[in-house]
Amino acid sequence: MELSAMSHGRSDPHMFSSASGGKAIGKQIEAIHDPAGIHTSMKPVLDIVEDIFRRAAPPVRGTVQEAHMQVDASDERALHSSADELIDYLSAIINRISCEIAYRLSIGEDAHATTLAVAHVVRSYSWDAKVVLALAAFAMSYGEFLLIVQLYTTNPLAKGVALLKQLPEVLARADLLKTKFDTLANLTNAMHCVAKCVIEFKELPSQYISPEDPELSSANSDIPSAVYWTIRSTVVCASQIIGLIGMGHEFVSSTTDAWELSSLAHNIDSICSDLMEKLKRCRQRINETKDIEAYQTLLRLFDAIHIDNMKILKALIYAKDDQLPLWDGTTKQKVSIDLLRRRTVLLFISDLEIPHDEILILEQMYNESQAHPTRVESQYEVIWIPVVDRSVPFDDTKREQFESLKAMMPWYSVSHPSMIQPAVIRCIKEVWDFSKKPLVVVLDPQGRVVNSNAIHMMFIWGNLAFPFTKIREEALWKEETWRIELLADSIDPSIINWLTEGKFICLYGGEDMDWIRKFTTTAKAVAQTANIKLEMLYVGKSNPTEKVRRNMTTIQRENLSRVLSDISLIRFFWVRLESMWHSRVQHGVTVENDHILPEIMTMLSFDGSEQGWAVISRGSDELARAKAEIVLKSLDQYPVWEALAAEKGFIPALNDHIRGLRTEHHCNRLILPGTAGIRSIHERVVCFDCGKQMEKFFMYRCCTD
Repeated sequence: MELSAMSHGRSDPHMFSSASGGKAIGKQIEAIHDPAGIHTSMKPVLDIVEDIFRRAAPPVRGTVQEAHMQVDASDERALHSSADELIDYLSAIINRISCEIAYRLSIGEDAHATTLAVAHVVRSYSWDAKVVLALAAFAMSYGEFLLIVQLYTTNPLAKGVALLKQLPEVLARADLLKTKFDTLANLTNAMHCVAKCVIEFKELPSQYISPEDPELSSANSDIPSAVYWTIRSTVVCASQIIGLIGMGHEFVSSTTDAWELSSLAHNIDSICSDLMEKLKRCRQRINETKDIEAYQTLLRLFDAIHIDNMKILKALIYAKDDQLPLWDGTTKQKVSIDLLRRRTVLLFISDLEIPHDEILILEQMYNESQAHPTRVESQYEVIWIPVVDRSVPFDDTKREQFESLKAMMPWYSVSHPSMIQPAVIRCIKEVWDFSKKPLVVVLDPQGRVVNSNAIHMMFIWGNLAFPFTKIREEALWKEETWRIELLADSIDPSIINWLTEGKFICLYGGEDMDWIRKFTTTAKAVAQTANIKLEMLYVGKSNPTEKVRRNMTTIQRENLSRVLSDISLIRFFWVRLESMWHSRVQHGVTVENDHILPEIMTMLSFDGSEQGWAVISRGSDELARAKAEIVLKSLDQYPVWEALAAEKGFIPALNDHIRGLRTEHHCNRLILPGTAGIRSIHERVVCFDCGKQMEKFFMYRCCTD
C-alpha cells in the first residue's frame, strides 16, 4: 500500500520543461496568496534549517560514529538562541505543515495537490515566510529521520524506533541509498539557496530600490513560481523519506525516483541561479543609487563652511570599524587622520602606474620641508590617494604594485585603496578632472579646495609655491620672464654660479651623437674666437632612452660638455616645461597675449622633432634658440656676423643671423602634454618659425623604453 501511495506522490516530469507552465504555476499560487501584513524576519529560522541540512550525514555504513562526534563537538554553539521567541510563535504552523504533507502523501495525493494544500496553510504569510516554513517542516522530519539513522547502533531508544520503522533492513543495503541521498543533499542545498534569495529580496532597502524598478520588478514576478517549486521540492523529498519507512526487505531503488529528484535539483538550481543574478543586478542598482547620494553629499560638504578639515578628510577616506586609515611613510606605521587636523593637506592623486621620476621630484620637495619644519613654506602634509578600477579584481599583482609604490613615499598614504569609495573616485574624475596623469588637490586647514591641481606649480617652483593656491600661482607668474633661471636653474646648481660669474650658458638636446660632436666642437671654437666663457649642458629628450644614457657617457668620456648628474634630472627638465605649459594654459593665456607661452611651446616643439637643438643665453635677459641645422650653420658662419656681435652683442647678433637663415621650407612638430580633458587644448596653435596656424592631430603613445 505504501509503495502505491508513494508512486501517487510523484511529480509530472513534463512540468519542468515549460517556461509558460512555470508562469502559470506562479499565477496559481499567487491567487492563493493572502498576506495578513505580518512582517517577521525569517533569517533566524532559515539559519536553523541550514544547520540541520549541514549536519545531516548520509546514512552510509562507517559514518555513523563520525557524524555523532560531529554533532557532539558543536553542541555548545549558540546558533538557536536568537530564534527562540520566533520558534515559539511559528512552531505550531511548522508542525501543521509537516502533518499536512505526511497526511496528503499517505492518502496518495500527488505532489502538485499537496503543494497547493501547503500553500493554503501558509496563505497569510509573506513569500519569504512561506518558503522558510515549508523548508523548516521538511528539515524537522528529515532531521528526526537522520537522528535515528545516526544513533540506532549506539542508542537503545533510537534502535527501538528504527526497528519499528524497519530501517535496519533498509540500511543494510546502504549502497543503493547513496545516490539518492547525494541527490537529496544537492536538492536541499538548492532549496536553501532559493529561500535565502527570497529573504534577501525582501530585505533590500526600500530607500534605494522600489518594486517599480525593473531589476526588482523582474525578480518579484518570478518569486511566486520559485516559492511553488521549493515547496513542491520539500513535498517530494518528504515522500522519499516516508517511502523508506516500513519498506524493509521490499525496498527497491527506483530509477524513476532518482530521475525525479535529479530533475527537481536541476530545476531548483536553475531557479536559484536566476534569482542570484537578479539579486546581483538589484544590488548594483542599490550601490549606484547609494553612490549618487554619497557623491551629492560630498559635493554639499565641500560647499559648506567648516571649522577644520576633519569632516572633509573623513568623507574622502572611508575607514570602517575604527580602522586607522593612514600609513605614515616615515615611521612605517598606521596612524589616525586626526594628526592632520587644521593642516594644509595636499592630496596626491594617481593610479598605480605613476612614473617613479615624479615621485622622486615630490619626495625631494617633501624631504626639504621636513628638514626645515619651522619654515612657513613647510607647513603642509601630503596624502597619497590611489585610484584603482573597482571593476577589476585587486589581485596579488596589483597589491604588490600598491605596496611597492607606498613604500617609496615618505608622506602619508591610505592604508588600502578600498578606503577610497566610488563617490570619491567620481568626484576626483568629474570635479577635479583626474584621468591618467597624477594631480595634487590642495585643501586648506578648513578643508576648502584652494587648488584642484597644484602639481604643475610644485614642479616649477617647489616649496616656494606654498600655500599652493591659484592666487599664489598667479603672483609667481607675474614675477616671471622667459629667462634661463625659469628654464633650468632647478636642474643643476651650477647654473646659478655660471650666471653669477657672467658666463654664457648653452643648453642643448637631441639623440644624434654625430651632431652633438659637431655642435659642441664648433661652439667651443666660436667661444674661444669670440673670447667668451661658455658652459654647455646636455639635457637629452623628454623620454630619455638608453640612447640618451649612452650619449651622456660618451659626452663625459670625450669631454664634450657637462651632463646632468642623473638621468632622472633630464626627465625633470622636460616635466617642468610641460608643467609650465599646463600652468599657463590653466590661467587662460594664449600665444597672442603672453610672451612666455610661445617660448614654452617652442621648447616642446624642439623635443618633438627628430633633430637636435640649442638654447644659448647670457644673463637673464638674452636668449637665442634654434634647431640643430640652423644653430650649427649659424655658428659655422660666425665670421659673417662677428662684426655685428662686437657691435650689438653676441646673443643679439646670433638671433639676427638665425632669423636670416630661416626659410619658408620647414616642418615643425609640437607634441603637447597629455591633459585631463580637452578643455586645455587650444584650438589655435601657431608655428614658432613662420607664425602660421599649425594643423592639429591626435597622437597616442606607449613608450616603455
